[in-house]
Amino acid sequence: MLLVQNLSKSFGNIRAVDNVSFCLNNGEVTALLGPNGAGKTTLMRLITGFYGADSGDIRIDGCDINTARTQALSKLSYVPETGALYNDMTVYEYLRFMAGLRHMSEQGFVDNLVYLSRQLELSDVINQKCETLSKGFKRRTALAGALIHRPGLLILDEPTEGLDPNQKFSIRRFIREYGRRNTVIISTHIMEEVEAMADRVILLNHGKLVRDTSPQELKLLTPDHNIETAFRSVTEEGSGAAQ
Repeated sequence: MLLVQNLSKSFGNIRAVDNVSFCLNNGEVTALLGPNGAGKTTLMRLITGFYGADSGDIRIDGCDINTARTQALSKLSYVPETGALYNDMTVYEYLRFMAGLRHMSEQGFVDNLVYLSRQLELSDVINQKCETLSKGFKRRTALAGALIHRPGLLILDEPTEGLDPNQKFSIRRFIREYGRRNTVIISTHIMEEVEAMADRVILLNHGKLVRDTSPQELKLLTPDHNIETAFRSVTEEGSGAAQ
């Protein structure tokens, strides 16, 4: 579970996140939406501990990110849009390295390696160097690295950007399945992603939370029941200045 309460962050005169509050439970995939500059990236960086908040609280499974930082951050993983890997490592070496950072037992690593290799279809490239992987397999390997310790909170930035239709289908299916037992946040500009994966929508504009709803309810905001039209109608005031 993720609890965000009265969270704010400014950069000089720019209020990037402005008094944002929400609670996400296990068993749901939440789409984090907003126009460019709405504050999505700042919010993700606050949740992952990259930035410190000016005010407000973040709790992950009851652990305060300020007072119990190590314990709180051990419960989450974040995959940025770039999904950076170590190119000189094989897929296996990279996953073992990530398991080591999480202080996993040998048996825990082996069990999760088998699970993720099967679920993300990595078996054929497990001994291949990361620099030689296709974009689709790089995304899968980055996702596997984030999931090697089975975190309760998974945050994904543009998880299917640049993938072909078959790869998108595979990744979306896996994210939906993982979200049945955990808390997953996806940040995306692709409304198709929202309809394919999300149970819930957190919509930011000018650093403020302007909608906390479901994809179905969001579509009902406009006569054509189209999620892209609804998105534009809510954010038509402009893109704001947050980052």
